[in-house]
Amino acid sequence: MEAILALQGQASPALTTSAPLEIFQRLGDDLDAQGRYCMLNAIANQLRYPNNQTYYFSCVLLYLFAEAKSEAMQEMVTRVLLERLIVHRPHPWGLLITFIELIKNPQYNFWERRFVHCATEIERLFESVARSCMGGGGGGGPGGLGGPPGGIAGPGPGGPQATRGSP
Repeated sequence: MEAILALQGQASPALTTSAPLEIFQRLGDDLDAQGRYCMLNAIANQLRYPNNQTYYFSCVLLYLFAEAKSEAMQEMVTRVLLERLIVHRPHPWGLLITFIELIKNPQYNFWERRFVHCATEIERLFESVARSCMGGGGGGGPGGLGGPPGGIAGPGPGGPQATRGSP
């Protein structure tokens, strides 16, 4: 509970460090690929409806992506989110907000990552899922995605806010 309260009191929660976030980051660094995948899935399981717990774990995933020491960790965070988004709707609100924040906020440089452009099929998949999540997507990034500087209203100052109705 203290970690949630600490995140709410910060100006930029996705970039602050605290003991719980350092533990998640250390686990991400020290676990093998299978352990990291299980940890990220356990975190993604918490991305549900709007509440403090969803907000906290959304910030954790975004922090792990932003502060990753290797692109492999960033790719795995993306994989865990993408696996949940390619299935039929409805998608949990927290999952949508986290993925949209990741792809639209220039702080994460999502569209510049090598794994996004490793194959044209993968790039088209990312663009398709992004358009689906954003309801047709506008903006100025690749494939009409990327949005304005500063990203969307999501995990950050002011907390996650839905850009469309809850599923």
